[in-house]
Amino acid sequence: MSRRNFTQFASLAAVAATASQQAGASDSSSPSPSNSASSSQIQPVGGNTIETTGNKIPLAPPNDQPPNLPIPEVPKKKMGWAVVGLGQLALGQIMPAFGLCDYSEPRALVSGHPAKAKTVAKAYDVAKDAIYQYDNFDEIANDDRIDIVYIVLPNSMHAEYTIRALEAGKHVLCEKPMAVSIDECQRMMDSAEQVNRQLMIAYRLHYEPFNRKVMQMCDEKRFGEIKTFSGSFCINVDAPNIRLARELGGGPVGDVGVYPINAARYVTGEEPVEVFAHAHQPGDDPRFREVPESVSCLLKFPSGVLANLDCSFNTHRSDFYRVACADGVIELSPAFSYNGQRLMTHQPSGSDEPNVVIQHELSAVNQFASEMDHFSQCIINNQANRTPGKEGLADMRILAALDESIRQSRPVKMN
Repeated sequence: MSRRNFTQFASLAAVAATASQQAGASDSSSPSPSNSASSSQIQPVGGNTIETTGNKIPLAPPNDQPPNLPIPEVPKKKMGWAVVGLGQLALGQIMPAFGLCDYSEPRALVSGHPAKAKTVAKAYDVAKDAIYQYDNFDEIANDDRIDIVYIVLPNSMHAEYTIRALEAGKHVLCEKPMAVSIDECQRMMDSAEQVNRQLMIAYRLHYEPFNRKVMQMCDEKRFGEIKTFSGSFCINVDAPNIRLARELGGGPVGDVGVYPINAARYVTGEEPVEVFAHAHQPGDDPRFREVPESVSCLLKFPSGVLANLDCSFNTHRSDFYRVACADGVIELSPAFSYNGQRLMTHQPSGSDEPNVVIQHELSAVNQFASEMDHFSQCIINNQANRTPGKEGLADMRILAALDESIRQSRPVKMN
């Protein structure tokens, strides 16, 4: 439209508007439908009021608040964690997992390597004055930023630093195995009770959906009575590695063997009454001059379930368990890894066709984040945790009996 045409169009519109207003003024005394009892008032832009009919629609939100107004969530309360020991597990799994936590955050570090600790602290926004060494570890008692201490040290150091952390007034999550002796486990539990603090053992698979699904299936006897359990966790360990040092509590049974041992217990819901184990310690491999290379063991449970387990530090990775029941089979492979679990069940088809095989799909989680948040929530809500010290003590009793069986080359009955 040209400027000239636009001007003409605007002039005509103005004339029409003037005529309309005059007509409205001359008819103002005449009755019209707009004056009926059902009419309502609308205030348009410009300030004039016009009449309309129909149901009354609220034009302003109730209480002067727009509908569907997004309300920000109240931030979740987070527990402050101190990570003790900055080795491969801590740096590769635990510290990154804090980024996935809702109730846990790292607020302190304990390490014998100050330079490494400073770098890690900077990466995870831990304050410089919250970096401790082992010689001033007990000063955490004065640090109110710390609620929970995570012990990620060699097995031989678990008891000492767990007890010191508890005595400093902190709750403790301790890596498995809980300790290197039954006596140490008992002292750790006694200390937690004396200072009224929680002690939890880091059985991360108790917080992993696929293993929990197997627990549920077995508890419900989904496939009938359990008859046998077989499990394997084997890896290849190169020297140097603390797993190969006896004085640090190394060896395949306490390191990787504890996984199928614990799984046999949480699958059956029972404690073994007898154990039998054999170990192989080759003389031609210097890696195994202090600890066995491989161990195979048999656990017998009160119901008659037999569990065959093996563990090794000198094989290709083997990571699974299999539950043979009266009316089906449950398989989890891998079972003990940080991720990638696959759950399969086998059961009769009810015809001449092969067995029905189902792969169960579940949402995976970060096992360390799930585990830590569980403990944080237990502290926040003053609730008991799922894997307390008695869980670690039960496994330690089995480890001690297996060691006795290996030394004496005979079955050992559990007390």
